[in-house]
Amino acid sequence: MCIIPENSETVTVLKNKSILLFILPLFLFMHVFNTASAQKKVRLERADKLEGGRKDGRRYDSFAGNVIFLHQDATIYCDSAILYRKENRLEAYGHVRIDDGDSITVTSNTLIYDGNNRVAKLRSNVVFTKRTQMTLYTDFLDYDRVTEVANYVNGGKIVDSTNVLSSEKGYYEVRRNMASFKTNVVGENPDYTMKADTLQYNTKSKIIYFRDQTELTDTEGSVFVYNSGFFDTRIDRSDFSQGYIESESYFLYGDRLVFDDISGFYTASVNVKMIAKENDVIILGDKAEYWKSEKIRKVYENALLKMLTNEDTIYVSADTLVSLDDDDDINKRLLAYHNVKIFKNDLQGVADSLVYFQADSVLSFYGDPALWTMGNQMTSDRIDIDIANQTISILHLKSNAFVISVDSLSNYNQIKGRDMDAVFEDQQLSKVYVYGNGESVFFMLDEYDSVLIGMNKILCSDMTLNFIDNELNDITFYTNNEGKFIPPHELKGPDKRLTGFTWRSEEKPGYEDVIPEKYLDPNRVRKEPENIETEGNTNRIPGAGKKKIPEKMGEKKRKKAVKTKNN
Repeated sequence: MCIIPENSETVTVLKNKSILLFILPLFLFMHVFNTASAQKKVRLERADKLEGGRKDGRRYDSFAGNVIFLHQDATIYCDSAILYRKENRLEAYGHVRIDDGDSITVTSNTLIYDGNNRVAKLRSNVVFTKRTQMTLYTDFLDYDRVTEVANYVNGGKIVDSTNVLSSEKGYYEVRRNMASFKTNVVGENPDYTMKADTLQYNTKSKIIYFRDQTELTDTEGSVFVYNSGFFDTRIDRSDFSQGYIESESYFLYGDRLVFDDISGFYTASVNVKMIAKENDVIILGDKAEYWKSEKIRKVYENALLKMLTNEDTIYVSADTLVSLDDDDDINKRLLAYHNVKIFKNDLQGVADSLVYFQADSVLSFYGDPALWTMGNQMTSDRIDIDIANQTISILHLKSNAFVISVDSLSNYNQIKGRDMDAVFEDQQLSKVYVYGNGESVFFMLDEYDSVLIGMNKILCSDMTLNFIDNELNDITFYTNNEGKFIPPHELKGPDKRLTGFTWRSEEKPGYEDVIPEKYLDPNRVRKEPENIETEGNTNRIPGAGKKKIPEKMGEKKRKKAVKTKNN
């Protein structure tokens, strides 16, 4: 064991080292504390004039002329100022400017700055600028330098290279580059004007976010309504949910809409709805496309057109529905193509394609069309329906016109010709005109429609059939008519059919055949079109049901069962 002898000199050295080890940490702590405290204090950098005094028992320093203060990476400039050192509070007046870091500059007429919580309250002619991105104008701005959020409550406006957006209240988040607007929001751009109650805008990406219903009107007068989603102002492209676009002729709705204003191409999907402004037309579907410059709108997938008529609705389904708009009304039309089906309580039909001419209110069917109405099947190469006062007025059969009905004994009464017109009055069939190459076959029944008496076959260039209460009353034959009556025992198969006869009842659509399942009304009792093959049916062209055969024709030999006029 080694023992070091104790002496006074050694003890002194050890005591001095102990004192040093105690004082050094204390000195370092005090230095850090004083430095931190100094950084928290608003510090004068320069001023032309300095005065001191007391106000309401508080000590203050007053500065004037080229005044500059520093505080935690911010430089404050003004014409004059009052500093309350104890409270660490600065009041600045005249040409106030704050440079916060290297990106934020704020100017105003007055400033109250709290150095403890680093909140600047700027008033009168406030201009808040984030370099290269945007400028905010207001008369009332609170800027929190800790959270880097600037907010206003009595009107403000943000301007950048693309947009001008204003509102009664709003705030700007510097870190997120996000401006939020509330109450009476108005956005202006060379291409559109926007109105909303709530809106957000990213000043870096230039994307507008819709937080409430927003209405955008472009320079051509089209109106877009957004409930949610976004709009990229750099490329004029939007993607949003549950909104609509309003053009000159239509409202277009959809759960999701994407608009590209640069290309002028817009799409809508899920629960698409187009509502015409003028002609009581509604178009539904799952998807829609809109070419703005061409004024073309296309709806497809579960596409359905609803046209309101007098106390009824015409339903048209097809693979695709297209609206062609134009400044000239005569060029406006609706197209339906491929697998067209039509349903109205008293009218059903099929075709490959359909055109609705809006100026004339005419529906034209193409591609092997067939219509069923008043118990009759009507076919031709093309069929036109004139609509007047929301009611079918004339039905035109163009080229190879053929009309067929079935009597109570399942006989097929037939009329054919080059063209035909069926005229309706008070929603009932009034007249049928046959133009060229007219032929007819009528089966004659007794007064109870239960016994076949014979068949009338007539050839005539033109015919006029007159109806009362949808029942045939008389026929007028024009120009070189030929006719013969064939008794039942002499009837052969070929005699019963005119050339071109085709019975297409299996194609006749019902309500549920036309309406896509997603649009069916669960509360609606299925209302089938009248069955033209049902016994006792009297709503049919030639030779309707309960009409008696004229007695003057005799009981044994009846060559005609309808009143015939020869001209």
